[in-house]
Amino acid sequence: MVLDLLVIGLIITLYPLPIMAFVLVVSAPGGLWKGLAFILAWLGCLVAVIAVVLLLTGGQPPPPRSPPSTAGLAVRLAIGIGLVAYAEHRRRRRPAAGATPDAEGAGSGSGSADEPRALSRMDQVSAWSAAGIAVLLQPWGMVGAAAATVLEANLSDSATYLALFGFCILASSTLLAMELFMVFAPGRAASALTGMRSWLSDHKDPAIVLACLVCGLWLVGRSLYDLTR
Repeated sequence: MVLDLLVIGLIITLYPLPIMAFVLVVSAPGGLWKGLAFILAWLGCLVAVIAVVLLLTGGQPPPPRSPPSTAGLAVRLAIGIGLVAYAEHRRRRRPAAGATPDAEGAGSGSGSADEPRALSRMDQVSAWSAAGIAVLLQPWGMVGAAAATVLEANLSDSATYLALFGFCILASSTLLAMELFMVFAPGRAASALTGMRSWLSDHKDPAIVLACLVCGLWLVGRSLYDLTR
């Protein structure tokens, strides 16, 4: 479980769409407070998903080969296949460079209906809107994979608490780092984040393809291994 959460959390924190939105949010007037609202909503989603899973399992992992355990692995396998399929779909769309990008698919979990226009308006949002955007741009496919992984959590082991806490922090670490950068070095941060946003705008599609492909292949491989061993 720990290794799976580490991989998923690392991919979530590097997923480009939330980073692009967050840069626009913190660069706006009152951006620090809006950025804080974004991060709190982001973390709140992760904590809520984990809490729901733990409530359903009672903090005890289902026995191996039991229906709940098999169902959890099947969900992870399905999400992994979906992410790989979405990565291939996104890759095939890349040659149409002049076309306006469509909405992000369910595999990426972004939920954006008109990505460029939506991102361009991020600098005008309120703190409440920033929190809502954090919820919408959460890569829900990957978060769902993390939820299926948390089925294996055993709360009688103190290390489990550390693993779950570490996952939430890791999945939010890029946002936290940018917020702290803006707090302690606002001038340098503004310049650096502008450059980051420009780079991500040029490399967004390859980054999304790579993130979805790596996460999907990892989930498929791990799920098949656990189902067949």
